[in-house]
Amino acid sequence: MNTTRVKVAVFGASGYSGMELLRYLLLHPHAEIVAVTSRTHAGKPLISEFPRFRRVGNADALTFCQPDIASIKEMGAEIAFLALPHGVSVEFAKGLLDAGMKVIDLSADFRLRDAAVYKEFYQHDHPAPELLAEAVYALPEVRASEIAGARLIACPGCYPTSILVPLIPLLKAGLLADEPIAVASMSGATGAGRKEAVPLLFCEVNESVRAYGVPLHRHLSEIGQELDIAAGKKVRISFVPHLVPVHAGICTTIFARLKDHVTLDQVGECLTSAYNNSPFIRLLGAGQCPDTKNVARTNFVDVGWTLDSRAGQLILMSTEDNIGKGAAGQAVENFNLVCGLDQTTGLLIA
Repeated sequence: MNTTRVKVAVFGASGYSGMELLRYLLLHPHAEIVAVTSRTHAGKPLISEFPRFRRVGNADALTFCQPDIASIKEMGAEIAFLALPHGVSVEFAKGLLDAGMKVIDLSADFRLRDAAVYKEFYQHDHPAPELLAEAVYALPEVRASEIAGARLIACPGCYPTSILVPLIPLLKAGLLADEPIAVASMSGATGAGRKEAVPLLFCEVNESVRAYGVPLHRHLSEIGQELDIAAGKKVRISFVPHLVPVHAGICTTIFARLKDHVTLDQVGECLTSAYNNSPFIRLLGAGQCPDTKNVARTNFVDVGWTLDSRAGQLILMSTEDNIGKGAAGQAVENFNLVCGLDQTTGLLIA
């Protein structure tokens, strides 16, 4: 693949994740956006919807188009980013693959390996179960080599990324006791997507914090899948997400129990060993609490940890930008891996 300028298309470019993708890709030294799709805005100049991109990259030359695969193939697109709602990406993925393009999907349509689990959490049969075995669950810190050779890349969800990063190394190392893990996460309003909905109106979100999706938020399916793989056995986990009145950001707190005689120093050593060469995982150290303001509009995950000796609980904490590392940033990171580029290319934005 030509890594000088890889031609890319962004499907669903008018949503929050699509807008963040554009922010990264318009300035990416090895990406050339040739198509941006939106059924709602087809025919309109990109900068009429997003004036902030005027004179950024080739934004002034781009016009929203219909998501027609044949037309986009004619434009020369080699890789398609699908920033579409869950259940919509699957409508395009097979056609794009058949047309010879690689697919980087930001939705949940290809994250699960088991079609039965997908049906349990999404209440309908998966439309393309034959593609589930091929799709790579693309957490770069865990599957970089698989991502590099994949043609169908399923980017992890925002909540799962914040939960899997702290837990996977500890489960792989066998440091955690075989007891239920409890997780509480808070997300900004952009996590629900750019849509009209009464619960997301300013007056409904402002000055309010509420839990939702209890006890079976859809992301629990992929969280459980990946934790089971890491541990080599079934992991019991409770997950409670909360909506908080901020634009973007995720703050996650995890409560787990260490095995007997495992120390907090061993936790730190395990995380350091796992992420010493991971450019976007910043380990703050024991006793340090991460803050969403330090990861907003970046591709970083900040991680801290401590031990509540009175309760015998390990407390893991992480923060990320839900439309950055939790969506668009991670998609671009995976794009870099697919194209054989340095993992940080176009992403080191402070």
